[in-house]
Amino acid sequence: MKQKLPPSLIQAGHPDHELLSQLAVEITARAGGALTLEQDFPAMLRRCIDDVIMTPKTGRRAYEELEKTEKTYIGTRVEIELRALLRLPRGRLDTEILGRDVDIKNTMGSNWMIPTEALDQPCLLVAADEARARCYLGLIIARPAYLTHGQNKDAKKSISAQGFGHILGLICDHAYPANFWRGQDPDKVAEIFSGATGNLRMACLFRQIQNTPIARDVVEAVAQQKDFMRRIRSDKGRGTRDHLERDGILLLSGQYDSQLIKALGLPNCAGSEFISCTPNSDQARRMATQAGFCLPPRS
Repeated sequence: MKQKLPPSLIQAGHPDHELLSQLAVEITARAGGALTLEQDFPAMLRRCIDDVIMTPKTGRRAYEELEKTEKTYIGTRVEIELRALLRLPRGRLDTEILGRDVDIKNTMGSNWMIPTEALDQPCLLVAADEARARCYLGLIIARPAYLTHGQNKDAKKSISAQGFGHILGLICDHAYPANFWRGQDPDKVAEIFSGATGNLRMACLFRQIQNTPIARDVVEAVAQQKDFMRRIRSDKGRGTRDHLERDGILLLSGQYDSQLIKALGLPNCAGSEFISCTPNSDQARRMATQAGFCLPPRS
């Protein structure tokens, strides 16, 4: 999505103000309030994208690796998930809000494609910018005057530069969970995924990327096996945690090791996240020992 959008013209006196304001209030209420919408909407987008990438099954790690049809399907997935999030019914178009047919349009680019059947109808606009991990949710009445003159082979038109001013934003340039792999060193990522077994890959993950909370779905993607949670725990000397401990590295769970994580001064870890570190000070090693870890003597 464009980083700089023009100020919205949707205010008292604008012909679309009353209807768009009513729709915005209803959407926000259905989400449970503005703060809940700002929490749940970004998480929903991350889930829609990751569920199509399917890293645990395909080994792919980025949106750019998807086939064209898969990229198109993300829009369908967003439509389905957004209706569920807002508890909206299906309509003549994609959904119905306050008795009005509303089209849901999603883009991973810089604009939306508006079909002929949505002309002069309200559209709920969704955008996700994977490169910047920013998202957008807005409303527009798809009036022909707001659209470009040109169209694609399906007779769809995009919103014109001037048309962007006729969007009422609900969530503008808001952060959403970033693709974990985009922020990592490519050489480290290649080494992590070169491991022949799930245990080796997981051990390499937590050895290479320390002091950083790592989500459960990232671990699953690296493990590429059904019982990956068993491997991440101590497993009679065979688990990932055991391998790392012998190397002097702690693998901690946000759910079970929260006190030690805090005592070691590590970043906050959610209950479903994990974090690894190499305690170097005598005090840190003592705290690890008191918590039940058995680190080897320092060389």
